[in-house]
Amino acid sequence: MMFCRAGRISGWVAAATIAIAGMVLPADADAGMGYAVVPTTIIYPGDTLSGSQLQEVEVTNPNLAGDYAKSISQVEGLVSKRTLLPGRTISVSALREPYTVTRGSSIRLVFSLGAMTISAAGTPLEDGATGQVVRARNMDSGVIVSGTVLADGTIHVRAK
Repeated sequence: MMFCRAGRISGWVAAATIAIAGMVLPADADAGMGYAVVPTTIIYPGDTLSGSQLQEVEVTNPNLAGDYAKSISQVEGLVSKRTLLPGRTISVSALREPYTVTRGSSIRLVFSLGAMTISAAGTPLEDGATGQVVRARNMDSGVIVSGTVLADGTIHVRAK
């Protein structure tokens, strides 16, 4: 049986590991992994994100995975669904589009069928973003209808 010093073996193993890593790993593996957006202040649920509250930082953790925001323009103007802490990446699923109509406000209900268009005053019974289906109450008749929220803040009522 033969014994040898551990220092010689570990040096040889380290040199072999470096040589193999240089051959196996692509040249750009040590290059930047991109950027992530992090808040500079605490952002609370319901707050709208602005560029002054955010900064882009270089990603250095190779284990960082998920749907984190990669640029400020991707998240600016969106609304937070939960508390966002400074220095932590922002998950895209933690954000939503701002509401176009809010519960209890005055809106216009529009119903179209061919060339006929009927318009009435209404109030949404729930918050809704553009393209969402929400329930609303016709202020004149009290009837509750469902419709799609349009970008101009009106609700296009669906036929039953």
